[in-house]
Amino acid sequence: MRETFGDERRTEIVEDDGEFTIEDLIAEEDMVVTVSHHGYIKRNPLSIFRAQRRGGKGVIGMETKDEDFVEQLYISSTHATFLVFTSHGRLYRLKVYQIPQAGRASRGKAIVNLLQMRPDEKALTILPIREFAEDRYIVMVTKKGYIKKTDLMAFSNIRVSGIIALSIDEGDELVFAGISDGEQDILVCTRNGMSIRFAESDVRPMGRTARGVRAVKLRGDDIVVDAMAMRPDISVLTVCENGYGKRTDCHDYPRQGRGGAGVITIKTTDRNGSVVGVRQVDDDDEMMMITENGKIIRMSTENLRVMGRNTQGVRLFGMSEDDRVVAVYRLPKTRGVDENGDEDDPENADAEGDAAAGDDGDNGDGRTEK
Repeated sequence: MRETFGDERRTEIVEDDGEFTIEDLIAEEDMVVTVSHHGYIKRNPLSIFRAQRRGGKGVIGMETKDEDFVEQLYISSTHATFLVFTSHGRLYRLKVYQIPQAGRASRGKAIVNLLQMRPDEKALTILPIREFAEDRYIVMVTKKGYIKKTDLMAFSNIRVSGIIALSIDEGDELVFAGISDGEQDILVCTRNGMSIRFAESDVRPMGRTARGVRAVKLRGDDIVVDAMAMRPDISVLTVCENGYGKRTDCHDYPRQGRGGAGVITIKTTDRNGSVVGVRQVDDDDEMMMITENGKIIRMSTENLRVMGRNTQGVRLFGMSEDDRVVAVYRLPKTRGVDENGDEDDPENADAEGDAAAGDDGDNGDGRTEK
């Protein structure tokens, strides 16, 4: 063997001081990540969802328990990072490949079991980040009317136990967190139907532990319930606790200086109740509302006509007197996924979809319960 194969060694063995991580062993692949209202999360390869022709029936993407529903859906790489903000202003990091992969019909795993969260913390907002780029900011708003903007690069190194994203006073709570480019307008809305729109440039970048500056002047017992980094040429959906709401053109909200009392976004009368949430929507979106007693309704925003700010809106959800809306969510319309890709008759597909959703019958008082 030595005489036949005894040539000189060609492999060179050298010392390597480079870092080696588990991520180097993970193949980069696009994943569909779904998060339910009760905090269950899972991922599936995008490749298992084949495109479907118009009129298809779709397939189950996530199984949910009673009074739960799919609230957020993301398409992201296995190497991407999810930033998870909690109600106490802490921030946790979760790699997509760390999210358990489950079957389409599985509801996944509770997100609190994947992060070292404190017992009284609740995951509030999830922001997918592919890379930590310069000139990008995270904007945070609390219920007592404070706003803070921090450079995204400040969150590039996050401990397993989480880090402080902003300091919150006792009795205060984070209600909004989002990514911006530093040049957008911010809309902050309150429980009593007031809102203020101001340029993001009015808020200077701050460090992680800063509390922030005043975004809106609150009167009496008013608190902030929601905020958004506004997109151009889109309407604002406002929903109140008694099931009333409306869409308003974004141009009806004048730009003001930060810290003012703002303008009326909806009349919070005895009929409407207090504001519970606002969302940016267009005709291609759907919205979902959930009540205190666990009732859920899902509807398209296409049929909601645009109204002025100083109006009461229309009935969106018929409820009993002892119930109230507690949350509203925007659901982008998604196309179904069929196992065989067969095209169905659109009229039949609509009828079958209504039947699959359950018995939508009249309650006898003109209300339709879903």
